[in-house]
Amino acid sequence: MQVYNTLGKKKEEFTPLKEGEVGMYVCGPTVYDLSHLGHARTYIAFDMIVRYLRVRGYKVCYVVNITDIDDKIIARARELGEAPQALAKRFEAEFFADMDTLGMLRADHYPKVSGHMPEIIKIIERLLEKGCAYRAGGDVYFSVDLAVGYGRLSGQSAEEMLAGARVEVNPLKRNQLDFALWKGAKGGEPSWESPWGPGRPGWHVECSAMGVKYLGEQFDIHGGALDLIFPHHENEIQQSEGATGKGPFVRYWLHTGFLLVKGEKMSKSLGNFITIKDVLKGHDPEALRLFFLSVHYRSPIDFEYQNLQNAEKNLERLYNALNFVDRIEKSTDEIKGIKDILESHKNKFYSAMDDDFNTSKALSHVYELTGEIFKIGPKAKADDLLSLRDFLGEVGYIFGILQREPQIKGLEEALRALAISLGIELAAATDYRGAIEAVIAARETLRRGKEYAAADRIRQELMGMGVILEDSKDGPVWRLKRAPRGASSS
Repeated sequence: MQVYNTLGKKKEEFTPLKEGEVGMYVCGPTVYDLSHLGHARTYIAFDMIVRYLRVRGYKVCYVVNITDIDDKIIARARELGEAPQALAKRFEAEFFADMDTLGMLRADHYPKVSGHMPEIIKIIERLLEKGCAYRAGGDVYFSVDLAVGYGRLSGQSAEEMLAGARVEVNPLKRNQLDFALWKGAKGGEPSWESPWGPGRPGWHVECSAMGVKYLGEQFDIHGGALDLIFPHHENEIQQSEGATGKGPFVRYWLHTGFLLVKGEKMSKSLGNFITIKDVLKGHDPEALRLFFLSVHYRSPIDFEYQNLQNAEKNLERLYNALNFVDRIEKSTDEIKGIKDILESHKNKFYSAMDDDFNTSKALSHVYELTGEIFKIGPKAKADDLLSLRDFLGEVGYIFGILQREPQIKGLEEALRALAISLGIELAAATDYRGAIEAVIAARETLRRGKEYAAADRIRQELMGMGVILEDSKDGPVWRLKRAPRGASSS
């Protein structure tokens, strides 16, 4: 299994620190506004990675932090006339609501900055003791002049980093690249007591403190969006290794590519800022997942609603294959080639996923397989059907799709009422599948008798029950409508 490590700028064999176990930390949201499409892209990618690692047999401890105190939170709270803590709590709830709608696995830990001040203060104390940091009034700064290999993650020189950071000149700093570990309290801002006086932590130190607490002084995977490489992750490496004296802090750094909207970077100033809630008005959350996973997680992706509609069509294609497999009758006959076709596509799928989680290539093999599935006759060997169903289930789990349940509540009763009106006697043991087949057979009799209006009424009745009926050259084909998870009508 190969993963692309931003630190080494190349693919590397994945070997966790402890055999069979993976510690994984992903930078979570700063909760001052609704989550947007960029958040969806990043967290869907890492949700997929966690799922795949678990399918591969790893025991994964997954940590996503919540930044609930920050300059942006304070500024937004001031703008809205709201207490910073109340605003953060409100948008934290919105974040979790969006993640649940998107079908995300819950992380094992969601540590918040406000709940980890002792750990943050301890890290800062250790950096001061080792001479990696210095006090300046009520502030504490990390000294990059004493850092080892500063810039190795981003691959930038000091001049490039200084230009990229666009830092304000601060006379208290020894070097303008030095970054705040602790900020002295200012009037009207939340603050906590510390050995350096009341204040609050700088942005970067929170992830070092919480990563060490939940995953240890060294762990396997640290993830986030591409724009976090510098300064956030660069600074994390320095303060973590400076405090613990151990390196590397993280074995593999993984970053998701940029999100564009119609070819431009998403921003409120351009009027193309799209929240997750905006997109899910009338669109299937599973389709959004499929859209993002149709492109490799490290590649840039351009969002347009037309592309999302294409993903919805591909999702329907996968559901049709799943429904088709469910309808095939079990037989003792072995249809030539099914087992070999499945094994071939399955091997290609996992080979692509093992190559730095190449979901785009993996999906192409799934689509090829669905084309083969529709060539299967009305009967197939039970073992082959089970293997097909299991593999589609694995794909669904890894991608977080194909999780909709058929709308069968009250279906059997409605079908029995329809059958009675058509003069069909159903045995007490007949389930909804048998009832559907009986009603369709009665409809076929009407069609053969050229009673098309009556046949169309039956089709409409079935449609109202969530049974979608299509006429093909090989006879009628039916499937159950599945309710999109969390989608609402526009």
